[in-house]
Amino acid sequence: MICRIWHGWTRRESADAYEQLLRSEIIRGIAARGLQGYRGLDLLRKDDDGLVAFVTVMWFDSIEAVQAFAGADYQAAVVPHSAQALLVRYDREATHYDVRERSDRG
Repeated sequence: MICRIWHGWTRRESADAYEQLLRSEIIRGIAARGLQGYRGLDLLRKDDDGLVAFVTVMWFDSIEAVQAFAGADYQAAVVPHSAQALLVRYDREATHYDVRERSDRG
């Protein structure tokens, strides 16, 4: 399994609009693509020195599944123009990790 992590920051006054865009369009749009090997996305949010930080944690079965999502240059960030307009800064590349163990509570 591969974990793809990406960070972006908004101004406080744009944070709710950015989160709404993520939830209503971007995350739903990714799911609607029906990509084989895509296992979901976790969205994290935190106040961060006057800005609001967002982290997306995406789960894929393989690097090939990541490439199906992001393209041949799979490390490049996938940030729609509508999202860029609300962001102050963002990672230009996502970071990918081989998942060695994942456990549920219990």
